[in-house]
Amino acid sequence: MTKQDQNKKLVIGITHGDVNGISYEVILKALKDSRVYSDFTPVIYGSPKVAAYYKKVMDYNVMNLNHVQNINEIDPESINIINCVSNKIRVEIGKSTEMAGISSLNAIRHAIIDLKNNKIDAIVTGPINKNNIQSADFEFKGHTDFLKSEFSSEDVAMFMITDNVRIAVLTEHIPIKEVPEAITEEKIISKLRILNESLKRDFAIERPRIAVLGLNPHAGDEGLIGKEEMEIIIPAIEKAKEEGMIAIGPFAADGFFGAFTHTKFDAVLAMYHDQGLAPFKILAQGGGVNFTAGLPIVRTSPAHGTAYDIAGKGIARPKSFLDAIYAAIDITKRRKEFDAIVPLVNQTETEI
Repeated sequence: MTKQDQNKKLVIGITHGDVNGISYEVILKALKDSRVYSDFTPVIYGSPKVAAYYKKVMDYNVMNLNHVQNINEIDPESINIINCVSNKIRVEIGKSTEMAGISSLNAIRHAIIDLKNNKIDAIVTGPINKNNIQSADFEFKGHTDFLKSEFSSEDVAMFMITDNVRIAVLTEHIPIKEVPEAITEEKIISKLRILNESLKRDFAIERPRIAVLGLNPHAGDEGLIGKEEMEIIIPAIEKAKEEGMIAIGPFAADGFFGAFTHTKFDAVLAMYHDQGLAPFKILAQGGGVNFTAGLPIVRTSPAHGTAYDIAGKGIARPKSFLDAIYAAIDITKRRKEFDAIVPLVNQTETEI
């Protein structure tokens, strides 16, 4: 990476999520202090009309947003906002509406176009409602699956990150009763490969150590409480080791986190959503980030949902959204540095 690239301000796209939830509140709170975006240029893909509504609700009228028609018009020193929705958009705080779903999808689609054209460096997605966004144009369980499809990635990992722990999940938004059948050797190895590569490329960890959790209580107790560990998880771990990865387990989830064993590892692979996210949200203490590992672009989001129950009350905390912005910046910089160094290392090895 050249010195000019190092000094260039990153452009971070922010999609507004569900307009009836807390997205605009946390976005505006996160960017209220201009020092936050002194080192990057924020571009909100959303609605100036909705932003103005929430500025009034929150008494943030002194906060200036630079309204632009497209990414080519942005001001590097301002908070920019691109209108992606109909001017007929209506805010109904705390409610799930079809209009909110449409506006969520429109913002994401606009941002993806600019990502594919290398107009923005990374994307931070505001929380969406997974029900009202469903349509003929969006038949996915969330951002992760949608972005996987849009960028033709073979596999990705939902990777929850914070200062003191990184936890990925093998199975994501599926019913608990479907989890055992969804656990396969191939899927475990695929996720471990993604985590191993991401830890090197996105987090600058040279030799990542990854812990793998079991599915059953006590990690199956050698087959007494379940055989998934012995028949699927352990063989997958052994194959990962054969590929040179440092993968250890399976660990019983309760004792693993109870004894703070996660502090000895660079990442944890949980078998299902709540097994990973319940301890993560406790450890993250209101912060934390959802990072999609395995994509060719950098995407983060706050580790919370639309929070309809507190929308419009002015009490939503921006910590997780700020974490998501900073994580997007840090990961983008590390990835650029890694990608600049690896070809030089490979060239040196070839010459030797």
